Amino acid sequence: MRFNCLEDGFLGHIPENPGVYKYFNAENSLLYVGKAKNLRKRISSYFQKIHSDNKTRVLVKQIRFIETLLVDSELDALLLENNLIKENKPRYNILLKDDKTYPWICLTKEPFPRVFSTRNRSNAQAEYFGPFPKGTVHKNLLELIHELYPIRTCSLDLSEKTIASQRFSVCLEYHLKRCQGPCIDFQLLTSYQKNIAEIRLLLKGKTHSLIQQLRRQMEEASLSLEFEKAHTAKTKIETLNTFHSKSAMVNDLNLNCDVLTCKLINDRLYYNYCWVREGRIDLSISDKMTLPQQESIEELTIILWHELKLRYASTQKLILTNIPINNTIEGFEFMTPQRGDKVKILEFSIKNISFSTAPNKPGAIDYGKRVALLQEILNLNKAPLHIECFDNSNIQGVYAVAACVVFKEGKPSTKDYRHFNIRTVEGPDDFASMREIVGRRYQRLINEEKSLPDLIVIDGGKGQLSAAIEALQGLGIFGKVPLIGLAKKLEEIFLPGASDPLVIDHGNQGLMLLQHLRNEAHRFGITHHRNQRSAAFITSAWQNIPGVGEKSLERILQHYPSPKTFESDALEHQEEKLGKRLAATVRRYLPTA
Repeated sequence: MRFNCLEDGFLGHIPENPGVYKYFNAENSLLYVGKAKNLRKRISSYFQKIHSDNKTRVLVKQIRFIETLLVDSELDALLLENNLIKENKPRYNILLKDDKTYPWICLTKEPFPRVFSTRNRSNAQAEYFGPFPKGTVHKNLLELIHELYPIRTCSLDLSEKTIASQRFSVCLEYHLKRCQGPCIDFQLLTSYQKNIAEIRLLLKGKTHSLIQQLRRQMEEASLSLEFEKAHTAKTKIETLNTFHSKSAMVNDLNLNCDVLTCKLINDRLYYNYCWVREGRIDLSISDKMTLPQQESIEELTIILWHELKLRYASTQKLILTNIPINNTIEGFEFMTPQRGDKVKILEFSIKNISFSTAPNKPGAIDYGKRVALLQEILNLNKAPLHIECFDNSNIQGVYAVAACVVFKEGKPSTKDYRHFNIRTVEGPDDFASMREIVGRRYQRLINEEKSLPDLIVIDGGKGQLSAAIEALQGLGIFGKVPLIGLAKKLEEIFLPGASDPLVIDHGNQGLMLLQHLRNEAHRFGITHHRNQRSAAFITSAWQNIPGVGEKSLERILQHYPSPKTFESDALEHQEEKLGKRLAATVRRYLPTA
């Protein structure tokens, strides 16, 4: 059902059943997806009270249309909501955003399949096993596979036709006895496929089944007096037993399940997700997320399980968890064990959460304390969890650039760093440059409807701070975000409207956070500035040589990225790489030669 928010009394027509609701703006773009036990009661709460949360106030102002989807139970609504959020990615839903990519092991579907590591699951015809959050795990597994089985590592097209054409020759892998040469028809397809079948069992975590299969092969080979084949099978069994014992958690080889444990700390939900296969921990991921409003710990656990199950393609029906789940989901069993091996595994998962939330080790930086102290010394209304710092770099106005670095929760968020090339300022004018970059940065955030930071730091004193104030005033956001300047010489903090700077004890960790921001902005900016100068120098140095055209320039750059590399090379090498005439031209006209 669809409702127009501009019509009088529209709330009275919304059903009181459990279901999912979707908010749309005037352009019919999806803004938000939510679920409720009573749709009318939940939706009415958005329109009948004043919200303290900025995000919710902005959301309500944009809502023009509402769609509702009725379901049989609140649990169904919970799972449907999660699927719709995952599919549509509405702007105002912020649960379980994850841009991490983990490696997988790919098994291709070819006449002679390949096994390799990848982060891109783009081949629909291939099988993928994983993911592997710890890089060493999948590397060790690949090493084990190549140690046990002589399979190819090349990417040649080994179809029956190409092999028959005798286009290929064996490589080093064949001479090292790590491949049996299927490219030149030295290995039969049936023998190769037998190896792949065993590798598939290993990748599926069925190590015990593979060992049993190899044990039968060993016994059959012994009875047939094929002692070399029996010894090969025995060696594989010993290697697999060693591999299994390193990751075994319990002795129950029939124990296969997923594990999800959760822990609430302040406004964060910390969790650990594990795979247990044949009593062995095959996967373990610890992370955290911001606690959504109006969700119980049981609901959050179900949402997390559903999302993680889809993300990592788990097919297990048994889920161990420390959170009692009263809702039932057909085909799945949630268990909070009280004794035995399952308790041991649950304790392992909880211990992983405790480790990720443990206080910092002696000597380590306490980022949370730094943020709290910075809030205190600046007298801010909220903790500055998102800080942006700006710095300019130029030499007499030449190659003028600027940098914006971003810290989140007291730590550098390097993926959010930004470079700026100064566009509108001529000559060495730091104030005008600061006005330009601050204006450009926040004009873009406003246009893209992204959140503003909790604090803006300007590297400089009153002049640079005043320029930033003018930029924010021009955008109509001055006063909405705290803004300060940090002078380098005496580490003085300048505040808008204050005649005297704020001087803080140099041992204060809040000031240390500001210094870290400033130093990082300077480092990031000066690196970009040097790169700009170097690129300009190389380009001008090569392009200013008379008689050197585009093709000759490409040839020069191919061998000599910079004039310095040309100068340091011997005369005979210059002439060998460029030819006598071009080398002589470069030597004659290059300014630095």
